[in-house]
Amino acid sequence: MKDMILPHNLDSERIVIGSVLSDINAWAEISPVVTPEMFYDPFHRELFENITELSRKGKAADLVILSEKYAGNSEKIIKLADISGMFSVDYYDHALNIQEKFVRRKLWMIGQQLTTDVFSPKETDDLLYSLQGELTTVTQTVASTEISTLKEAIKGVYKQIETNLQGNTITGTDTGFAQINKASGGLQKSDLIVIAGETSQGKTSLALSMIDTAIKQGVPVAFYSMEMKATQLAARLLSMNTGIPANQILYSQLDPDYLRTLDEGVNRIHDLPIYFDESSTSNIDKIIASIRSLKHKYDITGAVIDYLQILNVNQRSANKEQAMGDVARRLKNLAKELDIWIIALSQLNRNDQNPVPTLNRLRDSGQIGEAADIVIFVYRPEVYGKFYPEPFANTSTSGTAMIDIAKGRNIGLLKFICGFDAKTTHFTELGDHIPEYAEETPF
Repeated sequence: MKDMILPHNLDSERIVIGSVLSDINAWAEISPVVTPEMFYDPFHRELFENITELSRKGKAADLVILSEKYAGNSEKIIKLADISGMFSVDYYDHALNIQEKFVRRKLWMIGQQLTTDVFSPKETDDLLYSLQGELTTVTQTVASTEISTLKEAIKGVYKQIETNLQGNTITGTDTGFAQINKASGGLQKSDLIVIAGETSQGKTSLALSMIDTAIKQGVPVAFYSMEMKATQLAARLLSMNTGIPANQILYSQLDPDYLRTLDEGVNRIHDLPIYFDESSTSNIDKIIASIRSLKHKYDITGAVIDYLQILNVNQRSANKEQAMGDVARRLKNLAKELDIWIIALSQLNRNDQNPVPTLNRLRDSGQIGEAADIVIFVYRPEVYGKFYPEPFANTSTSGTAMIDIAKGRNIGLLKFICGFDAKTTHFTELGDHIPEYAEETPF
């Protein structure tokens, strides 16, 4: 092991440096790919660090200027002169080669540290979090292979237009609500969707209603709840699909008719692709690690986190607002990285005088709304003995709810009334059949 030579390629290092010295445009092209620390040879590392410093100041990194830095050191000047003559039109490929060798060296170092840590008194969870962090850092050093030109992006736009003209406007995951699907094309990969409301407004139920639609179409989804066990969530889904209240399913002696109905419901949904990880508890690092794992294992399309404010964010030095903003941004980045959508539930600060949801009432952080691509409010005025705001003032609050897309990065704003079955906590589409008050209102 002592004599082991770690992965490197000195020729690639020389070619990259020589190409940068020969071509003023080369540094701008390879700088997103290679950093000084990636060079194996100490002199190459030092040389590229000097080149980087000059280039960032807008100065030309040529042989003359660099030679001045090594005045009096004939050995380095000779090396510099030799390298300056090494140019290749394939310098970008050589830059990628340097990056690849660096990643392999880092992985070796992580492995060496891990072989020591497994015998230490450290907690296993701490070891796993540390490893996850190290691997994430290495992953982030790898250059993107998804760079595209405007021409290629426009082709994607026209491809989508053609799909729309064929009537296939749901490009993401069907939400079960035509109004949302029409505006957004469904739940889109890379999006962070925040569903917010006050306590007991139905945030979890709305998320489950959407998920019920998704998994019935074979879309694999992960669900993380800080307040409910997997059995309770399963009972909610069974309730939505059988009409039997979830509390009766779990805590009552069902009569034979109910048992038959329940069995039929179980047969319809028991193989649907929804995954619960109760070991993740409320730790955001564990949840992120679990989502990565389920993406790899089951190729999940989306994940639901219920809910943000109850998460343990492991940031004792940060205030709650900063911590929540950081969590939202991490989830957004994760959704983009894994190419999945993430639904995150959020509490609203209570306002008894005017409970109608607004963006400035997102509890603990307006940064949650900033990080989110879509913010959906759920509002059931029946709970407060209130009416709907305009333009729904004449709409009956009995068995209904208002869905308010208060932020839509790519879809705009939208409000509509949907059905809500309090018995099964199921949100449903009403279409044009919106119930209105009779002449006398109940309040």
